[in-house]
Amino acid sequence: MIPRLPHIRNVEMTGSACSGWRGSRRIETVKILLPALLCAGSLFFQACSQDPVQATKSKAERGDAEAQFNLGNMYADGRGVAKDYAEAVKWYRKAAEQGFAKAQYNLGFMYFYGQGVAKDEAEAVKWYRKAADQGLAEAQFNLGNMYDYGRGVAKDEAEAVKWYRKAADQGLADAQSNLGFMYDNGQGVPKDEAEAVKWYRRAADQGLAEAQFNLGLLYDNGQGVPKDEVDAYKWYLLAGAQGDEDAKESIKQIEGKLTPAQRAEGQKRAREFKPVKAAP
Repeated sequence: MIPRLPHIRNVEMTGSACSGWRGSRRIETVKILLPALLCAGSLFFQACSQDPVQATKSKAERGDAEAQFNLGNMYADGRGVAKDYAEAVKWYRKAAEQGFAKAQYNLGFMYFYGQGVAKDEAEAVKWYRKAADQGLAEAQFNLGNMYDYGRGVAKDEAEAVKWYRKAADQGLADAQSNLGFMYDNGQGVPKDEAEAVKWYRRAADQGLAEAQFNLGLLYDNGQGVPKDEVDAYKWYLLAGAQGDEDAKESIKQIEGKLTPAQRAEGQKRAREFKPVKAAP
C-alpha cells in the first residue's frame, strides 16, 4: 500500500478567519449561567437575587477579576447584553492585567482574530504566554501552535514541542495529537513512530477525530505498531463518523481489502469504543 502519512494533519488553531487553521478555543465561564449553583455558595448569595448581568458588572467595576472575565464573556457572546467585542476586550484586559489566566488567554484570542481590537499576532503570543506560564493548557497549546507555524513569533519547532508537551501532559487532546504529529514527522524532536502512536492513542481515546485518523494510518501501514488493518478500520470508522473526509476515503480503500469477517470485527470494535476523558 502507498503510505499516506503525508496526509496526517496537525490539529491547528482553527477558525474561518485563517484558511487551513483549525482553531483555538475560547474558554467560557458557566458560573453566571447557572444561578442555582451561584446560590449554593454564600459568596454569591446576594448576586442570586439580582439581575445577573448587573450583579456581574457591579463586581467587575469594583475590580473583581473573575467578574471582569465573566463580563467579557457576556459581551463576547451577547449573553444578556448586546454583543460587543470591543467591550469584551476592555473587560478581558482588566482581568488579564490582574493576572487572571483565562482572561489572558481570551485576550490573546481576540488579538489573534482581530475581534474588538486590531489583529496583532505578536500581542496574541504575549498574552498566550502569560496564561501558558500559569499552566493553562489551552494557552500552552495555542502558544505551541504559534511557534509551530511562526505566527507572531519566529518559527521554532522545538519550542512548539515544548509547549505541546506541557498541554499534552495535562490531558489536552489537541496537544496530544499535535505532539504525536511532531514525533511522527520528526519535527522539533527525533522521529519516533512508537512515541507518535502513544500520543495519538491518548488523544484518540478521548474521541479526537484527527488523532483517530492518524492512529488508523499507523495501524494501516504498520508504523510504530504491528500492522493491523482491522484496528486501522476501527479508527477510520470512528473518525469518519465525526465527518473526517480523509477517514471516509480511507474506509472505502480498506474495505476493499478486508474480508467480511474482518469488516464485521472492525465495525464491532468501533461500536464498542467509549471515549475516555483524560484525568486532570
